[in-house]
Amino acid sequence: MPPAVDPVSGRSFQVSGLDCAEEVAILNKVVGPEVGGPEHLAFDVINGRMTVLDSATAVAGERIIELVAGTGMSARPWDADNAAAGQAAHLARQRRFTALSGGFWAAGFLWHIVETGMGGALGLFAGHGEAAMPVAEAGLFALAILFGVWLVAPKAWSSARRLSPDMNLLMVVAVAGAIGLGEFFEAATVAFFFSLSLYLESWSVGRARNAVSALLDLAPPTARVIRDDGSEAEVPAEQVAIGNRFVVRGGDRIPLDGEVTDGAGAVDQAPITGESALVLKEPGDEVYAGTINGEGTLTVRATKVATDTVLSKIIRMVSDAHSRRAEVEQWVAKFARVYTPAVMALAVAIAVVPPLVAGGAWGFWFYNALVLLVIACPCALVISTPVSIVAALASSARAGVLIKGGAYVEAPGRTTALAMDKTGTITMGEPEVAAVHPLGNASEADLLALAASLEARSSHPLARAILTRAERDGVPAAVAEDTRTVPGRGLEGRSGGRSIWLGSDRFAEEKGFGAAIPADLRDRIEGAGSTLVAIGDEAGLRGVLELRDRIRPDARSIVAKLHAQGVKAIVMLTGDNERTARAVAAEVGIDEVRAELLPEDKVAAIEELVARHDVVAMIGDGVNDAPAMARAHYGIAMGAVGSDAAIETADIALMTDDIARVPWLIGHSRRTMTIIRQNIGISLATKGLFVGLTAFGMASMWGAIAADVGVSLVVVANALRLLNVTDRKAPPADGESVGEQMAQGALAHGH
Repeated sequence: MPPAVDPVSGRSFQVSGLDCAEEVAILNKVVGPEVGGPEHLAFDVINGRMTVLDSATAVAGERIIELVAGTGMSARPWDADNAAAGQAAHLARQRRFTALSGGFWAAGFLWHIVETGMGGALGLFAGHGEAAMPVAEAGLFALAILFGVWLVAPKAWSSARRLSPDMNLLMVVAVAGAIGLGEFFEAATVAFFFSLSLYLESWSVGRARNAVSALLDLAPPTARVIRDDGSEAEVPAEQVAIGNRFVVRGGDRIPLDGEVTDGAGAVDQAPITGESALVLKEPGDEVYAGTINGEGTLTVRATKVATDTVLSKIIRMVSDAHSRRAEVEQWVAKFARVYTPAVMALAVAIAVVPPLVAGGAWGFWFYNALVLLVIACPCALVISTPVSIVAALASSARAGVLIKGGAYVEAPGRTTALAMDKTGTITMGEPEVAAVHPLGNASEADLLALAASLEARSSHPLARAILTRAERDGVPAAVAEDTRTVPGRGLEGRSGGRSIWLGSDRFAEEKGFGAAIPADLRDRIEGAGSTLVAIGDEAGLRGVLELRDRIRPDARSIVAKLHAQGVKAIVMLTGDNERTARAVAAEVGIDEVRAELLPEDKVAAIEELVARHDVVAMIGDGVNDAPAMARAHYGIAMGAVGSDAAIETADIALMTDDIARVPWLIGHSRRTMTIIRQNIGISLATKGLFVGLTAFGMASMWGAIAADVGVSLVVVANALRLLNVTDRKAPPADGESVGEQMAQGALAHGH
């Protein structure tokens, strides 16, 4: 079976034993040269996956597997269906060997208590250099050592052969040294506790992975499909084809994305979007896999297969996101690569220098060197960051904020400038025609008929407003021919054999009809913060529509909160006219306004902000604002539900059109980075303390390993707190229907 093709374009392998950045460094050194360099490899530690990118030198899959085997790990072609079972088997193997090591360690300790009493047992912890240990007791401790290092020894041997010391080699050398000194109890303690530490590492990675996998459980495995003869049958969700109809009863979870064809009810979309309000669904509305139907029964036509639903995309993206590591995570990995060899050199110095320079006892200082090797193990340090990042990714996904990589967990907390569109972001994105102003001999009906004919095939919010007004006034509209969008300007087409157009006042000026717009009318519309839409044909201007978009009720408080969080500049980038944009900005409290912008103008504005600020974010719809979002340090897509392009384009996607999620995102980023810094600080401080104690001969090997395992437990527990961040609810969405959210995705007027 050939290796699976990975979402990041390459051949993927499941690597048993790939649990932290240490293993990533090993694989980069061993496999990297064979494929043209480590830059041609990508790793997903959480899922135990290594990907050889398409840019790599051609290497047979069997050769890759052989190279991985040489590191003490094992690899096989990636199989998504069996990946979880493989990871569970690896964890079970670690648990079994750790339990055996701990069992024999405990048996040896009990044997010592029986033979010497409690006082003698306490003597085991008092230091080293005691009398020879009975053979039976030493045998029990030897078995504890054997099972403790069984899974570590192959990695340590690989490290020694490559002359590239890592934490596995540190531990094996420490254990071997203790045995050489006759310290079987301490050797067994190190072996057991190190095995326990590695098991905790795998368990914590699995816990974070399970938090992501829990998203998969949101969608039920079966759907109640309506057959051609009208009967119903429970069918596995993956067997439901596009176009099949299925029934969702009250209280059931919806198994697939689809369109409601019959029935009505309120759907809880919180599992996907994080919004608290139930959303009314009627025929024609879209529903999403994993959401929960309230009262009433819905009949739904499947629009996507099970592997292509919004929920499936979220799961894949959160799972793949860890391969894009945060800067702090990369720093920890680089630090560990330098730190481990440095510690081994320091251990050699502690073993040799005092006896040679000051005449110290060789055995005493050799023991202290072994203690240093034990406490120097960077296990707690390297595990804390990836677990924190994945926990943050999983909890944000549950809150309706899809973060597409560790790098983008870190960035929001450092945001100093935020650029955003006006329509659908600051405003509701649901404009209405406030007034119709025909000019010349045109009537209101004539004007609406022209506008509706051009907008008949558009889903832009302005188009919906015009079509709604035409329908309300009973104005029939024939669909215009040869319609085309003029970016940032408006629409053109043909109707009744004549050219017709619709767009901004700037578009009217380019057509040569700008002077026909009455100045007082223009001033009144723009002064009210409304949008002026000019309509005309080849003969001239036919009239003006005044469209007004309601500002979000909470927009001002959200902008104030962003300022309070330290965002220095909040900038509106819009294709709307200057006066309208400034009227909205003044009401909301936005710092800067850039109006009448084409897509390329938005990119230039972002470049200007990037030059002045440390971290710049761009909020857009993920399609039209893509160039500007790409130029910013990171991009945020509004209302990603239902928009494949939004999910693919942005670095972060808000699953509803709720800008209140942005302050939550910044706070979540800062909480995550605080926990990561706490973990790094705790790890380094503990190690620094024991290094100092070791230099003065005051530390013992069992105490060092106990401290290391204790720190590992602390940083894992601290990191996993992020899984509960969703208890601090993201602010509720404003309850608009998903159909309305999706309609904001198309550009026609440059807003």
